Amino acid sequence: MADAGGQGERLQKVLAAAGIASRRRAEELILAGRVAVNGVVVTRLGTRVGPGDQITVDGRPIERTPRYVYLMLNKPPGVLSTARDERGRWTVVDLVRSPVRVYPVGRLDAPSEGLILLTNHGELTHRLLHPRYAVPREYLVWVTPPAQEEQIERLRQGVQIDGWRSSPAEVRRGPNGALRMIIHEGHKRQIRLMCRAVGLTVTRLIRVRLGPLSLGGLRPGAWRELRPDEVAALLAAVHLAPGE
Repeated sequence: MADAGGQGERLQKVLAAAGIASRRRAEELILAGRVAVNGVVVTRLGTRVGPGDQITVDGRPIERTPRYVYLMLNKPPGVLSTARDERGRWTVVDLVRSPVRVYPVGRLDAPSEGLILLTNHGELTHRLLHPRYAVPREYLVWVTPPAQEEQIERLRQGVQIDGWRSSPAEVRRGPNGALRMIIHEGHKRQIRLMCRAVGLTVTRLIRVRLGPLSLGGLRPGAWRELRPDEVAALLAAVHLAPGE
């Protein structure tokens, strides 16, 4: 095991790459003293490990070369976008079947619907959520009262929300009275807050695209594995090579 600042890969990155958790969650596991390297509990986030180091989480060895799993789910309203819920409510993980533990990439709030990606590929998750990669997220948004052109133009320019300003959004009128909105950042409840800032209340919200992935005709509550071409496009969108 290399010391902090030495050679090797950062421990949290190795845990994420092994599909144990997202990089942020892996950091929490390390700080909580649940990770050991070569039998020694490690609590420093700067710790680096080499290929020969044995890593355990809660006493169980991790597999350094996991099989990555990529699932797309059409989240129904009322289901939580988390891996688990202490109150026993339904989560997106409850709706899919996977041979390994998977985690949702980002969140849709409980009333919202649409595309959720679940995977054990920690580095992909990290990059999809990082603002540096500006991965587009597309939504169909129904609002009340009906949006006026002036309100749509304000959304296009970006709006002030609780001390921060949203980046400009792509907004146009969509089917059945919806607005079609595309943003490149993922703040909590961002679409709802943006609409509220211009005097609109969201009555229904569906995410229909994440980067190169489109929801298509997947019915609410249904899920499927990504096709190889979809995985390749997703990796390319965040500059990851196959196998990274």
